[in-house]
Amino acid sequence: MTFTQEDARTELASAPGAEWWRTAVIYQIYPRSFADASGDGLGDLPGVTAHLDDLQTLGVDAIWLSPFQTSPQKDAGYDVADYRDVDPIFGTLADFDTMLAGAHERGIRVIVDLVPNHSSDQHEWFQQALKAAPGSPERARYIFRDGKGANGELPPNNWESVFGGGMWTRVTEADGTPGQWYLHIFDESQPDFDWTNPEVRAEFRDVLRFWLDRGVDGFRVDVAHGLIKADGLPDFTPDPEGGSMGGDTAEVPYWGQAGVHEVWREWHEVLAAYDGDRALCAEAWLPTVEQTALWVRPDEMHQAFNFHYLETKWDAAALRAVITESLAQYGAVGAPSTWVLSNHDVVRHASRLALTAENPQGAGIGPKSPGQPDPVKGLRRARAATSLMLALPGSSYLYQGEELGLPEVIDLPDDARQDPTWFRTNGERYGRDGCRVPLPWTADAPAYGFNTTGASWLPQPAEWAELAHDAQVDDPSSTLSLYQALLAERRERNLGAGGLEWLDGYGDDVVAFRNGTLTVIANLGDAAVALPAGEVLVASGPVDGHSLPTDTTVWIAAA
Repeated sequence: MTFTQEDARTELASAPGAEWWRTAVIYQIYPRSFADASGDGLGDLPGVTAHLDDLQTLGVDAIWLSPFQTSPQKDAGYDVADYRDVDPIFGTLADFDTMLAGAHERGIRVIVDLVPNHSSDQHEWFQQALKAAPGSPERARYIFRDGKGANGELPPNNWESVFGGGMWTRVTEADGTPGQWYLHIFDESQPDFDWTNPEVRAEFRDVLRFWLDRGVDGFRVDVAHGLIKADGLPDFTPDPEGGSMGGDTAEVPYWGQAGVHEVWREWHEVLAAYDGDRALCAEAWLPTVEQTALWVRPDEMHQAFNFHYLETKWDAAALRAVITESLAQYGAVGAPSTWVLSNHDVVRHASRLALTAENPQGAGIGPKSPGQPDPVKGLRRARAATSLMLALPGSSYLYQGEELGLPEVIDLPDDARQDPTWFRTNGERYGRDGCRVPLPWTADAPAYGFNTTGASWLPQPAEWAELAHDAQVDDPSSTLSLYQALLAERRERNLGAGGLEWLDGYGDDVVAFRNGTLTVIANLGDAAVALPAGEVLVASGPVDGHSLPTDTTVWIAAA
């Protein structure tokens, strides 16, 4: 009898606690910037398919693709116009099916991005809403409200968009008169759905089934802490010291509202009807680890991004604290902790870990930003940070290009930038373009092998030639080789399913622990520290066998 992948899924699903997502290393693909098979300067799904062997060699368990659905690309695909189709710039549904089948043949799971908080203003529903009257069923799918003031000329409340500027835009009614306002947490081209509307909830359950029926293994859910807004839409002024959230979610009327958990319970039931441990991962920016853990209770999401870990400074005490709290809080609800250092919305950690000034999430860095990073120190710390992260129990996420040691691209020309944040803040915030520059695959090829034509939707820096995939693949000291070694050892020793035991005696500037038979020591201080006896399996930088230099992590087999 032939043992198919679906059989493997069913068998795995029969073992509670052994689900693949609990220990997986998941690689994020930002399709616009991964690989371009068509040569038009934008990455596409055939480009992903062409590099599946490279991902298999790297050793990842799954890939997560940022949005590739039909979109006018006002926010690089996070403005979806059709949730059940592929945008022509990325290919076709047939291209998606080919990519999915190729990944599964290599034992790689596939997670797709889903954006339920808002749609594109080009979505059929929103176009219908614009043509319909106030109070109509068409407008009830979104959050339309009358304005304040004598003639409704003022927005319904004082909310400010995450991308800068106001969170409300006024429409012109069918008769040409100024009309109602609609809510958009992000850009004005991204109107928020009204998730108190049963029609909206039913629509997205159907969208889930559309992709699950095609065979996807799960969903990364954009803005999973949004969707539900507080009754009455009260005014709110964010706390400038409140970090990326602007304050406790109990106070922020558009983040973390209790009603959102009903949505995730509905989605959980949809996925549970399919074989193979399909997974939901929440993008939920919340003030505490304890609050984030509410999103991964047994009947809701399966994972949530550990942004508290991502945002932790390069400090041993802080890292020990966030790791301890994460394992405790997620473990208390029966979920694995996830670990992540970079993604498409934050400064790449090869630069972020060497910044010397505060850098709020989403602000980006550019030529005029304070605290410019030292690239040598940044890469050294990035290699050490990843080596620490991949030894932790739970699931880890990697962002495309970090395995090449790519830094943030700082010197993008102003006229090349495309992030809505750049435009909505009149250039006060650089935004996220610097972490989205297309990947270098081949040092001496056009666009460094991103395609064969040399076209690139964002310019690639000249120094990336030496970081290209082919320049690193046979170099045992390269960042690519380090990642391959870490992932191989992680899988061999089943570290994702292991446990953590802190080790004392190494000083305040060291993070040291044991996971199974592996000893992990990360030196974040200014002075070298002595190494214990044992075989050095992997090191993020050169070690002499007796001492561990600063900004270096080592994996040692128990003596």
